[in-house]
Amino acid sequence: MLIRAATPDDAAEIARIYNQGIEDRLATLETTFRDAAERAGWLAAKGPRYPVIIAEGDAGTLLGWGSLNQFNPRPAYDHVVDFSIYVAREARGQGVGKALLGELEALARTQGFHKMVLAAFPFNVAGMKLYERHGFRTVGIYQEQGMLDGRWVDTIIMEKLLT
Repeated sequence: MLIRAATPDDAAEIARIYNQGIEDRLATLETTFRDAAERAGWLAAKGPRYPVIIAEGDAGTLLGWGSLNQFNPRPAYDHVVDFSIYVAREARGQGVGKALLGELEALARTQGFHKMVLAAFPFNVAGMKLYERHGFRTVGIYQEQGMLDGRWVDTIIMEKLLT
């Protein structure tokens, strides 16, 4: 598996994998599907401080993607970064998330971030295990934070100090 920077040519596959995450209701409160044009615009707007990376398998198959995301636009939060990881259904359970998270942590340190944060679903067992294995700690739970398919879902907030 190769971890590399995303390019505009990856937009369609990034959208495909993100849409799987939306469909599966395991990784996001998002309900609106994305297309290649929207994801290309998203990539173009990210800037060097908030990179998007790709996990690529044999023959250039995209297995997953991850990104560093601005936590909050206020200057007081300039040293805190949020992140996203999405793994293609066919590649789950094969270490793709682990590889992406390891690279995102390294990039966050390189960019001078002090802390990484995330919001996840407590019922995403694989995701929770991944974050805990990487040293993230639970800060708290937002009860009934969003509604998916007519039911309230909680989100768990986690953090990891990098320095």
